[in-house]
Amino acid sequence: MSKEVLLKYGCNPNQKPSRVFMENGGELPFEILNGKPGYINLLDAFNSWQLVKELKEALGLPAVTSFKHVSPTSAAVGIPLPEKLKKACFVDDIAGLDDSPLACAYARARGTDRMCSFGDWVALSDVCDVTTASMIKREVSDGIIAPGYEPEALEILKTKKSGNYTILQIDPGYVPEPIERKQVFGITFEQGRNNFKIDRELLSNIVTENKNLPDSAARDLIISLITLKYTQSNSVCFAYDGQAIGVGAGQQSRIHCTRLAGTKADTWFLRQHEKVLNLPFKPEIKRPDRDNVIDGYINKNEEDVCADGIWQRYFTEKPEPLTEKEAKEYLSSITGVALGSDAFFPFDDNIERAKRSGVSYVAEPGGSVRDDVVIAAANKYNMVMSFTGMRLFHH
Repeated sequence: MSKEVLLKYGCNPNQKPSRVFMENGGELPFEILNGKPGYINLLDAFNSWQLVKELKEALGLPAVTSFKHVSPTSAAVGIPLPEKLKKACFVDDIAGLDDSPLACAYARARGTDRMCSFGDWVALSDVCDVTTASMIKREVSDGIIAPGYEPEALEILKTKKSGNYTILQIDPGYVPEPIERKQVFGITFEQGRNNFKIDRELLSNIVTENKNLPDSAARDLIISLITLKYTQSNSVCFAYDGQAIGVGAGQQSRIHCTRLAGTKADTWFLRQHEKVLNLPFKPEIKRPDRDNVIDGYINKNEEDVCADGIWQRYFTEKPEPLTEKEAKEYLSSITGVALGSDAFFPFDDNIERAKRSGVSYVAEPGGSVRDDVVIAAANKYNMVMSFTGMRLFHH
């Protein structure tokens, strides 16, 4: 452990000098085992570590998150993946995956929003094992933080990025001071740390007619809320089957958070559609390129990947398009999705959008003058909605 780490620059190359240190003069609670972290790397590292640490404490399962620009693309706990999801996450070839809960959590977190996770920062709640390290090795990633590494796993990770992959080891017993400070425009801000505990008890105030909240849904709501605690606000998070499947971060309007998160959740589900799973990719098409093509195939973005003159770049034969009707029919069959919001829903349009993505369970603080309208919308769809009474803004 050292007392300070000098950095190449801050958020941007012109922001020099740059360093991290303990204001009390003590030793930093982490070690650099490999590589040279940057300013944003460390912001991602310390936010992501808090997230997985809290998930592990709340649910008793290994947890992993994939971070980009100080917000999670996803977070997940160590539950085995169904076969279709393994294929959608590009991990169906990993031997022994089901035997490592940590590796399962990584496969879920990294496989959720693969486009946004390109060049990510990874946080593990547990000691990194060989299976997890082997999967991380083949993804484009900037660095990792964990409480420890198996010797062979560490050697695997050290081979990434021509030996320059950033590997941090955090002291799992480190507890920060209760007061935190930062400067903006030369002015010091001070506040108490957000040590608010998120657990099943937080979901006890169910305000809808349907009050049946199964353990699996409570787990997913807890994942959603802890993810939101470390997501740039405004933010909304969809969760399902032990993982965050759509994060809408940093939007000025609540409905835009919900739309963004819902669209990402829809894409996650549609990646498991048979047409997507069986796209006839040329063998030389690399994983990041496949991610872009799959996103284009599902969402009809910058180019029509099924059009003549385009499909030949990616596929061995022309694929049948995924029609709007097929996508709608596929998504309409989905239920049981959990949704968390870091602040109250001011309008029922958020519930209407959530319903389109299979949401059955909602957790939000409550406290809006239109709470009755939002509750009525949830009742219309037989949703279970809990008012937590706690805002989770993060800036």
